[in-house]
Amino acid sequence: MFGSLSERLVQATRNLSGRGRLSAENIKDSLRELRMALLEADVALPVVREFVAQVKERAIGEEVSRSLSPGQALVRIIHAELAGIMGPQDAALDLQCQPPAVVMLAGLQGAGKTTTAAKLALRLQERDGRKVMLATTDIYRPAAVLQLEKLAHETGAGFFPLVAKQDPSEIALQALAAARVGLYDVLLLDTAGRSHIDQDMMEELRAIHQAVTPTETLFVIDAMAGQDAINAARAFSETVPLTGVVLSKTDGDARGGAALSIRKVTGVPIKFLGTGEKIDALEAFHPERIASRILGMGDVLSLVEEVEQKLDRKKSEKLARKLRKGRAFDLADLRSQLEQMLDMGGLGALLEKLPGGRGLPQGLAGDADPGMIRRQIAIIDSMTPAERRFPKTINGSRRRRIAAGSGTEVQAVNRLLKQQLQMQKMMKRMKKGGMGGLLQGMGGPSGPFGGRL
Repeated sequence: MFGSLSERLVQATRNLSGRGRLSAENIKDSLRELRMALLEADVALPVVREFVAQVKERAIGEEVSRSLSPGQALVRIIHAELAGIMGPQDAALDLQCQPPAVVMLAGLQGAGKTTTAAKLALRLQERDGRKVMLATTDIYRPAAVLQLEKLAHETGAGFFPLVAKQDPSEIALQALAAARVGLYDVLLLDTAGRSHIDQDMMEELRAIHQAVTPTETLFVIDAMAGQDAINAARAFSETVPLTGVVLSKTDGDARGGAALSIRKVTGVPIKFLGTGEKIDALEAFHPERIASRILGMGDVLSLVEEVEQKLDRKKSEKLARKLRKGRAFDLADLRSQLEQMLDMGGLGALLEKLPGGRGLPQGLAGDADPGMIRRQIAIIDSMTPAERRFPKTINGSRRRRIAAGSGTEVQAVNRLLKQQLQMQKMMKRMKKGGMGGLLQGMGGPSGPFGGRL
């Protein structure tokens, strides 16, 4: 997300070198670049006008300190304004009421409400220790009930089955009653996807809201939806009192306009980001951190939090003990490391959070994207346990068999074996195992990415 916007905004600050002061004349071109970048990212026109005007007002006459270049000074101003337009930070859900607290999700068809409900259920259970029930009022899409039931089972949350041919408001009331009887802390109420121009559906949403009086009403918006999503957000906020926004599918090729416009349009904070398809791919929204990511400054705090949550410490400690005993790093170890990287979204997702990560060669993230990692895991899975432990035994005929078994080419098997050998050499020089060592080694001069990281 924000890839092209980030590039354009960084470019907008590069023509200011050698200037001692930011003036109306020397920032004119930068402001034009800034305006075009925001419009191309599908940011709402009124938001673009206000944003550019605020940047211009703060920039003109700004003294450039000796420690900063003029471009860096403008970046600092843009960063502050980006954080301001998306903020303030308010990721906490209001659950301070007589249980169960009702959290209702609304949004357009295909926005990701059902998946978001499951992600929220997992987050509330694991982080806040809440007992959660999932329910849906979607009487129009039978698959929605089955999907939510499956996700409830996957997350360990309770589930209230929808009764066919009932009014959605009545279903919501029955789910609330069942949550009270079951002593649940939170009822997460999924609703049918609707078009904001469908007045009957919007009235149905209003009736559901009036029936159960949610403590939180979250608008789920697809980050790739562009201007249509902004118009929808305005219509939904006029129908029911929204309390927050969840940006879904931010791991896709989103231009970022929704994130920069939605707060201004709805007047409610962005609370969460859906960062992938996995059930744990939900992040709290931090305006300052997202502003840093947009400007290519990285987001180290979010990266550290993600590593702490998703890194399997037991596996890392086991690998460290193995290496300390002088045993070689084999293909089973490589598979474990690849799985951990996959859990974190692949190398590209990690690079996005590192300062300067966007400035690295374009092919680098593609060299270790989730699809490529899955293919590498498939190759290792096509080997026998003995072959994983002793890679040197894999000769030409075995390589052909492994390639056929994994649906890949022999060249892909060769590349993987070369990568394992390079990492084995690197690990011999390491005293600690785990994801940190893997990332460092992958970017080293003799690592599998040849010093490009």
